[in-house]
Amino acid sequence: MTSNQIAFYRSLARSLAQQFGPNCEVVVHDLEASDLDHSIVAIENGHISGRKLGDGASHVVLEAMHADPASLKDREPYLTKTSDGKLLKSTTVFIRDDDGRATGVLAINYDITVMTAFNNMLSSFVGTGAGNGREPEPITRSVAGLLEDLFRESEQLIGKPAALMTKDERVRAIGYLDRRGTFLISKSSERACDFFGISKYSFYSYLNEAKAAAETQAG
Repeated sequence: MTSNQIAFYRSLARSLAQQFGPNCEVVVHDLEASDLDHSIVAIENGHISGRKLGDGASHVVLEAMHADPASLKDREPYLTKTSDGKLLKSTTVFIRDDDGRATGVLAINYDITVMTAFNNMLSSFVGTGAGNGREPEPITRSVAGLLEDLFRESEQLIGKPAALMTKDERVRAIGYLDRRGTFLISKSSERACDFFGISKYSFYSYLNEAKAAAETQAG
């Protein structure tokens, strides 16, 4: 790397570290250094990995030195781990000259150890039968609100608005509402007639058809 490149990336490393705080380590390696035991030409928040300015090459640097230059690609976020057990989210960007040849490495390592532990604890705490495929049920504040939620669920089940449902789809939707206990609510049948745009006679006909179908499946 040229002296101008090193000066620029030192400034960039400092800015990135200031932006993302003390959990963000930013390291710049010079792939053209005469001694790879001293490839680090810029480092911020080195306490994360325990490294300092003038320290040696990382695995990424060594791989870059031995790889075909044409095959070198920046590495999107991946997990790394320090010797003392810190878990890091890392990104590697190769610094290139005008000919596209890699001359340096910019590495960003964000310490996610505490966040990972907290996420695992939170997942364990809020777990309530994960994997059952059901969405959390809404808590409504009134019977009217409960009916609206149930009718909306019936539309989601069919996959179209009530006004566009065929007769068979209305039967399925009304059967779903019946299984959910909707019609235990006072005047819910009248509301269903309005919602589906059907007469009271049709409503009870559809309801009986849905119950018969459920009994057949159960039998």
